[in-house]
Formats: sequence, structure tokens, C-alpha cells
Amino acid sequence: MNIRKIEAQKQEVKKLRVAAYCRVSTDSDDQRGSLETQKQHFEAWIRLHSDWEYAGVFCDFGITGRKAEVRDGLQALLYECRIGRIDYVLTKSVSRFARNTVDCLSVVRELLSYGIPIYFEKENLDTGSMESELILSIISSLAQDESESISKNVKWSAQKRMENGSYKIGCVPYGYTKNEDGDMVIVPEEADVIQYIFNSVVSGMGVYKIAKNLNARHIPARKGGKWSTTTLLDILVNEKYVGDALFQKTYTDSNFHRHDNHGEIKTHLVQEHHEPIISRELFEKAGAILSQRAKERGIQKGTTKYQQRYAFSGKIICGQCGDKFKRQTYTSGITWACKTHLFHKSECSMKYIRDDAVKAAFVTMMNKLIFARKLMLHPLCEALRIAGSDENLQRILYLKEELQHNAERKDELRKLRARGIIDSVLYNQEVSRIEKQSDDYRSEIRGLGNAESGSSLKETERLLKYVESADMLSEFSDDLFTDFVENIMVYDRSHIGFQLKCGLTLKEELCTGIESKMESP
Repeated sequence: MNIRKIEAQKQEVKKLRVAAYCRVSTDSDDQRGSLETQKQHFEAWIRLHSDWEYAGVFCDFGITGRKAEVRDGLQALLYECRIGRIDYVLTKSVSRFARNTVDCLSVVRELLSYGIPIYFEKENLDTGSMESELILSIISSLAQDESESISKNVKWSAQKRMENGSYKIGCVPYGYTKNEDGDMVIVPEEADVIQYIFNSVVSGMGVYKIAKNLNARHIPARKGGKWSTTTLLDILVNEKYVGDALFQKTYTDSNFHRHDNHGEIKTHLVQEHHEPIISRELFEKAGAILSQRAKERGIQKGTTKYQQRYAFSGKIICGQCGDKFKRQTYTSGITWACKTHLFHKSECSMKYIRDDAVKAAFVTMMNKLIFARKLMLHPLCEALRIAGSDENLQRILYLKEELQHNAERKDELRKLRARGIIDSVLYNQEVSRIEKQSDDYRSEIRGLGNAESGSSLKETERLLKYVESADMLSEFSDDLFTDFVENIMVYDRSHIGFQLKCGLTLKEELCTGIESKMESP
């Protein structure tokens, strides 16, 4: 009798895919060496374990640890974790990983949700052990305190240098460059442009026309860009052109977000800090003219935002390029024109529309709603009520959140490819997968209906309440427009769409019978 020996097959043990994260905060030579030492340490450590598979070492060089989103190496590590290519993460210490408690715990918890622990070598902490989170929170808080203490010392030193005038400006404005000592010096060709801008304003020329003239003469702005009214307005209020330097124009809050300084912290003005391009007299004359123009146009001081002087301001959108329309006044009447078309006709061919034609179209649209409210608004209200009473609304909201997340992932991928962290093949594969998923989400949303939120129903009921008691309109009302219209979409010179706050978009035809009398902007 033959006995057959059956040997048990050895099951292949799946190796743990291990990655490491390193960071140094400055670009000095000794820090470069430190980073390289960290990399070699982790590479050797991973390869010493036979049950570990090397999944890469991710590094950030010369970058602060206070905000996670500005670190490309960390973002690349997180991306690899999110797509399932890493099982375990090593890092030197909590302070090297993050000096912001919120960011640190957020990243730790995110990776734990994927089943990926982090090991902090210095503190001997493994986040795979849940009791470690309290310890981690304490240690990361200490790291944050350390970072803030260092930051305060750096800020104190910078403020002292601002006060005595020895502080070096980091980014110099158009018209200047920096010499080898870090001092501001004039660029003659650019200085001529600055003088032209100020002299033109004083002579009565508007900033829009100045920008148009500079672009027509093919004079490049900073970094080869096009001139715009915003760029010119920034130049015209910049004290550096008279040789002064105002420090602390911006500040960073406790959450590390940067804001314009409107008196929240002390500023430091150093007069005669560098060689001026224009005289103080010319600067003050131009400033006085700009202030008067702003007052006439209802612009709030300290902002670039218009007060609600015109109902259409900021609400007319070009259907071709997506830019907003700008109000223009001519002897023959008021028009609205796409800002992209005004400055760069080759990029957008959309021409102006008349103010009175838009107002007439709004009156027509509202009268249609008043007349046909039972056919249009009553069914919409009922549909929104039904949608809000079932699970459709929640599902739609979830899908829209996922669409936003996908958009963020695509943006993240673009950044990683641009920095050479991932190759084009992987980039294209991931983008294709994300786009297909997003298309599926959009299809599902369309299938579930158009219920946006409870606010849509509320706005529809509010509009219905108005039209049920309103008489036919004979003239345009600013208040009525502001109450019910979100935006106006311009499809072409003859057709626009009123995007109502309730979610409806109603298309109307523009009367163009008298446009031929006007000169095209």
C-alpha cells in the first residue's frame, strides 16, 4: 500500500508596507545634512525588518511644521496612504511631524481611520495603541508651545529691525529689485512706467484706460503679466514709491491664517528707507484724486468693494468666459461689459449689453411669473416639499460633498505631479478614476431631482407669496431685483438668464433695437 505524504503548503506572509516622514525647517547646510541623515536612518531601519516592505521616505526641506497643507512631502505621504499603498508610518518625533496640535491629531486620526498607525521614535509612541492619543495630544501641545515661543522671538527680532529701519524687504514691488546686500534699488525702465502711471492719474486719466494703454504698448507687468485696474490701484497706494516702507501691513492669526492689517497690530513706518521713484507731492495728488473717485462711486475705504449703489454690480456673469461684467457710462447711455473682453478681446468675444435692456428683460420676466405663477411656481414648491420629505435631499448633499472632495483630490494630484512627486502615468490614471466617479455622482444627483436644500423651498415660497399679491410691473425696481435674483448669466448679446435665489433660471431676450447707435466698447 502506497502512502502519499501530503505536505502543508506554506502560506506567503504579506509584508507590512512601511514609509517614513522627515522634515527640517531651514535650508542651512547643517540642516541639509540632518535631513539626509534622517533619510538614511529610516531607510536602514525599514530594510532591517524582514517582514517590512520599503514604501518610501517622504521629506520636507526648509518648511515650517506649523501648517500641514503647505508641506508637499507630507501631502504626498497622505495621498499614498489614502490610496492604500502604505500600512505603517515612521517619524522621528512629534515636533518634526507637526508643531500644530490640531494638524497633528487630525492627521493621526485620518490615518487611523485607514488602519495606518504612526510611530514617533523619540517619544516611543505608537498611535496604533488608542491610549497613546492622550499622551500624543499633550506632547503635540508642548511642541506647539515651543513653536509659538520660537515664532514670538523671531517676530520680536523682526519688529526691532522694522523700528530701526534695518529690516530687509522680502518681496520688492514693480520698479525695484534687490542688490547683493538685499537693499532695494531702482530698475530704470520700470521706474519710467511708474512715473507714467502716477502722472496719468494726476492729468485726469482713469486707471482702466492707463492699463489699456500699457497693454496696447506691450509693456509687461511684473512676471510678464497683463496690466489691470487692480494692479494699478495697488501701485498708486504703495508708499514704497516715495522711498518709505510701511511694515506689518499683514499679520498672522492664531490659526496661522494671514490677514490685511486694519489696526489689529502696530505698524512701523520707516521714512526715506530707500531711493524714491516719485515725489511725495505727486503721490499725494494721485491719492487725493483716487479718494474722490472712490467717494463718487461708493467704494468703501480700505476695501475694493462697491457699496450697493447699482443693483447689477457683481451680478452679471459672462456665459463665455465666466468673468463678471463692469458698468460703463457713455453719453448715449449705460452699458455692462465683460471685464475679460475689455482687457483681452482675444480671450473673450462677448460684447456689451445695455443697462436699460437688462432692466426691461427683468420686468418682462417678473410679469411672466405673476401671470403664470400657477403653472411655474406652484409645481416647483410641491416638488421641493416632496424632495425634502424623503431621503433624496440627504443623499444629494452627500454626493455634492463627495464631488467637492474629488475636486480637491484632483488639485492635490496636480500639485504632486508639478513637483515631480508622482509621474504622468499615475496622475492620468488617478484623474480618470476620479472623473468617472464624479460623473457617476452627477448622474445620480440628476436622477434624484433638483432639491438643493430647505432654503430653495423657502425662497420659492417667498417668491410665490410676492407674485400672488403683486400687480403687473411697469418699471424696474432695484429692491425687487436684489430680493429675488442671485445672478444674471449672459449667453450672448440677445439672450440672458436670470438665476433666481429659489434655484430657477429663466431665460429672457434682450431688446437690441437701439444698440447700433452706440459705439462698441
